[in-house]
Amino acid sequence: MSNHVGIFVGGSKVVHFRPERNLDSSIDTSSNLLDPTFPQSTCPTFPDCGFRQPNSGVVLSCLDCFLRNGSLYCFEYGVTPSVFLAKVRGGTCTTAASDPLETVIHRAMYLLQNGFGNYDIFENNCEDFALYCKTGLLILDNLGIGRSGQASSVIGAPLAALLSSPLKLLMPSPIGVATVTAGMYCMTRYATDIGIRTDVIKVAVEDLAVSLGWAGRPDEAAEENEASNRQVVAL
Repeated sequence: MSNHVGIFVGGSKVVHFRPERNLDSSIDTSSNLLDPTFPQSTCPTFPDCGFRQPNSGVVLSCLDCFLRNGSLYCFEYGVTPSVFLAKVRGGTCTTAASDPLETVIHRAMYLLQNGFGNYDIFENNCEDFALYCKTGLLILDNLGIGRSGQASSVIGAPLAALLSSPLKLLMPSPIGVATVTAGMYCMTRYATDIGIRTDVIKVAVEDLAVSLGWAGRPDEAAEENEASNRQVVAL
């Protein structure tokens, strides 16, 4: 079962990222959104619980609705390589250090108002959202695996099993094969961790849309506006 990750912004509120189709589903209790086509939030405590902008998967929820009877786990940042490799499950920690709290909250609230692009379970998921809010790091090549430890675990497990399968001929013991497979799995997770990757840069949240191609570049927009103004004057 996968984790759902969010950013605690104080006041019993969490900002998190979900697929838009889930937000519009009547099955999902977090779909009580403050939307012109949706009734007022049914959260008994916070009227703004479930707030999101139209066509955005970034949601503000109260802590109780976010947990939905699940357990709370604090994602760890700035862990040592040995601690990272000791974690059996991906999506629980990273070697990357967290930025100051005020910077993290600013990013989360900015993305609540401006969105975080389209949700993708492998390239742009809830953990990718939280990792960006906490670190501001962005992978230069946004094709392929994202920042998410959960996604790299999904890829890493079958990859490790595939790579270790020829060793069965050399290691008749199931324990030996299992040990090698587990080691390859952990190393795959570690190699894709955003804290040790060299293809990442720090991107200000205000520049995120341009960096990921969600919006036209400012200079292009300025040229279009200038051309439009010239046309208006000519008329």
